[in-house]
Amino acid sequence: MQQTGNKKSKGTFKKYILKAHLWLGLFSGIIVLIVSLSGAFFVFNEDITAALRKEKTFHGEKDIQHKKPIPIRELKDIVNAQLKNEIVKTDEVTIPIDPARSYQFGLIKVNEEGWNHFNTFIVYKNVYVNQYTGKVLAIYDVKNNPFFICMTLHRSLLLSNKIGGTIVGVSTIIFVIMLITGIILWWPKNKKMRQQRLWFRWEKVKGWRRKNYDVHNILGFYSSFLAIVVAITGIMYSFRITQVWVYALLNGFSTATPDYSQYKTTAPESVETVTTIDRIIEQVKTHYPKAYSFGIDLEDHAEADHKHDNLSIWIKDKEFTYAESSMMIFDEHSGKLLFNHPHEDKPMAERATDATYDLHVGAFFGMPGKILAFIMSLFCASLPITGFMIWWGRKNKKKPTT
Repeated sequence: MQQTGNKKSKGTFKKYILKAHLWLGLFSGIIVLIVSLSGAFFVFNEDITAALRKEKTFHGEKDIQHKKPIPIRELKDIVNAQLKNEIVKTDEVTIPIDPARSYQFGLIKVNEEGWNHFNTFIVYKNVYVNQYTGKVLAIYDVKNNPFFICMTLHRSLLLSNKIGGTIVGVSTIIFVIMLITGIILWWPKNKKMRQQRLWFRWEKVKGWRRKNYDVHNILGFYSSFLAIVVAITGIMYSFRITQVWVYALLNGFSTATPDYSQYKTTAPESVETVTTIDRIIEQVKTHYPKAYSFGIDLEDHAEADHKHDNLSIWIKDKEFTYAESSMMIFDEHSGKLLFNHPHEDKPMAERATDATYDLHVGAFFGMPGKILAFIMSLFCASLPITGFMIWWGRKNKKKPTT
């Protein structure tokens, strides 16, 4: 009698789980489909972009071992002089450690009140420059680049982060719940049913409904565990507070982050020269000769739209990943190194949150991880479609004639 009662309670529990799975899927399905397909398209964006821009990424200058780059502020003026048709001037540069690679200057103008992708980014371009001659090699329009459009579609449905990012974030939370409920519904009662749910057995199956049901269940099971990781890291982008929670969880339940506020520019502006920034650049290259690149803010003090307490430089260790990075803080007037924070010295909580993006796109595990993330994204894209077809098929199931 007790065994019968347990079976009924389990059946009732799964019945409610099924209803939750169904209605949450109908509510968020179209968003999950868009986010999954755009995510799959975006996975290899850096690899493809690097291949397409290879001729401009490497400037081709000869005998560079006997040459020095043009001083950076002079180079900035030379570049801006060549960009007469642009409505903004460049105020930032990405410098590769490899001297054979071109400098990349950025042209950015953002409308903070914009409600969609196209009126938020007024100008967003990358300018590739030969740092030995000052020649502009190429200008790439990031704003209208298919990969960048795909990224904003993925993150915010081409809307502002406040609106679209919230919609995507909530839908992703729902998707995580659906993945968990899907695993519960998938879980078989016995060994025989387990074998049927681990792979397709269509030798005697002719109806499309059964095949569609198997596709939904089997692909959903194989993608669910990795999809949960990808979805959670995506939620961390939509709702930054979740990064704080993850950080606290890995930091002994403490939200206290490293405090760098004591590292400030104290030297008077009168000691700064036109070559101060170049001496800073050389220090970065000396400390991190095996890194990939680093970025520098070249905004003039008089025209700055924000206060500079110091000059903080973020150093990217590898080309296609972001988890391994270091930071250096300088007195921007004297060029003195105030603080050096290599990746190796970061606490586990900081390393984990730094790895959010790489885990999200699979890059944390290199090319095999990206391939797996691509396949998983396609599997996830199929779930709203096959799930809707299951619901539609049951709703419109022909009643037997008497």
